[in-house]
Amino acid sequence: MLTTENNRNEYKRSINDGLEKEVVAFLNYKEGGTIFIGVDNDGSVIGVENCDEIQLKIKDRLISNISPNIMGLFDIVCETIEDKQIIKISLASGSEKPYYIKNKGMSESGCYIRIGSSAQPMTTHMIEDLFRKRVHNTIADMTSRYQDLTFNQLRIYYEGQGKSLNDNFARTLELLTSEGKYNYLAYILSDNNNLSVRYGEYWDETKVKLRKLNEYGSCSIIKALNSVLDKLNIVNDTFARITDAPEREERKLVNPVALREVIINAFVHNDYTRGDTPIIEQFSDRFVITSYGTLPAGLTQDDFFNGVSSPKNRELMRIFKDLELVEQLGSGMNRVMKVYDRSNFEFLDTAIRVTLPFNKEFDNPKENSKGESKGESKGESKVKILNELKNNPKITIPELAKSLGISVGGIEKNMRLLKKENKIRRIGSTKDGYWEVIKK
Repeated sequence: MLTTENNRNEYKRSINDGLEKEVVAFLNYKEGGTIFIGVDNDGSVIGVENCDEIQLKIKDRLISNISPNIMGLFDIVCETIEDKQIIKISLASGSEKPYYIKNKGMSESGCYIRIGSSAQPMTTHMIEDLFRKRVHNTIADMTSRYQDLTFNQLRIYYEGQGKSLNDNFARTLELLTSEGKYNYLAYILSDNNNLSVRYGEYWDETKVKLRKLNEYGSCSIIKALNSVLDKLNIVNDTFARITDAPEREERKLVNPVALREVIINAFVHNDYTRGDTPIIEQFSDRFVITSYGTLPAGLTQDDFFNGVSSPKNRELMRIFKDLELVEQLGSGMNRVMKVYDRSNFEFLDTAIRVTLPFNKEFDNPKENSKGESKGESKGESKVKILNELKNNPKITIPELAKSLGISVGGIEKNMRLLKKENKIRRIGSTKDGYWEVIKK
């Protein structure tokens, strides 16, 4: 039998709905604590079955149901006492108090603290006091490792908006720490840095075949953002068809307004303190945009989708507003939600991922279901593809489709047939290789 419960120990027969409450209470307590699963209130050992399986369930619940992120603040192990297995959860006192149960928010029903041998709800005053004292690690209070920074690109973007940066711009834009040194915000806005925004293009809907990897970096994050927006403006193809009306009907791969807002949100709300930058991925059927960091403390998912603004990088948001990359706070999400819904968003442990599926092309009356033009046989299409490959072995499938007037799906289908017939083969990687037409 263990000693009785006290301010540092909590016993639970099993994992139940009260687990998160007890964990939050210890995280908010100045000394942390330990929770034992498989032990009765009086300290008698009951034990648990499937210890490894329960460990995984506990880890998932703690990461998913408690905010701010508590990775690194807990340890879960199986121990044997009196020939019975129990689970021991060791919890450190967190530096980002108050911790709270996500679906309850930073409220009296979501925040608890250890008092004696029980978890007690925190008052509003206690919550506000802890929040004021929270240790914030922001890009504005982190000192840049490099101090020899220049901002010519930033000046150009401000001048493009009819604004100028005077000699005091570093202090005005909050690019300095309290000691007068350049902070990390200054670093990511400077002309030269080691940050790189990755844009990956894949051949199909999986990550198996990388077609191209673009990197926009070693420059101001504003320039990197504009480079990504320019790239997406090109690849976000327009489908068109002639209708009975005087004008033609057009449709983009994805809604351009929503795409722009998602990209800008990914840049302005990314957690740069981790050294990570947003990632943009282009598959054959979707765009996927990933930004690092979770929702700001106190902001629920409902708030997020309703356009409630709580900028993670307040100082960077101010610069985005100066450059008219964003309008009023929260308006961008409202524009996204007019086109897409919550199912397009995924809230991970350390990131937020947005998936924008491609619209389908219009049915082309001049093209049959196999992706070939009317009056053109499958054999004729394959001959045309072979001729194109002979002339340009490094041509891409989208380029073939555009050149021959055949859909991408039609090209891919004919290419599979040509490979099966041993008429073509791929030499080298998908990124740097080429097509060889096999002579017989």
